[in-house]
Amino acid sequence: QVQLVESGGGLVQAGGSLRLSCVASGSISRVNAMGWYRQAPDNLYDLVAYIRRGGSTNYTDSVKGRFTISRDDAKNTVYLQMNNLKPEDSGVYTCGTFDSAYDYWGQGTQVTVSS
Repeated sequence: QVQLVESGGGLVQAGGSLRLSCVASGSISRVNAMGWYRQAPDNLYDLVAYIRRGGSTNYTDSVKGRFTISRDDAKNTVYLQMNNLKPEDSGVYTCGTFDSAYDYWGQGTQVTVSS
């Protein structure tokens, strides 16, 4: 089982930036898509962004133009660059597979944006 470890969260003022990293213990090259999720109040995770093996990306509307997801398969790492952060972006961000064949999840990293 591949383990995912996130880092880069923290406390930032509105308008600031953070870069989240998700390092996998094994290869993610065979995973069709990797995503970043934000935990919702109902404890389910909302998909914020995902990236396919070919590099195509998708974002939820609320973060378009501000967040950028990328992946470096050679380093088994997925990133989320978060710019112009808003208080509503706050939450626990978790990386994980967006692929029906794989179910890998990280422990989450807290992002708190103050107004």
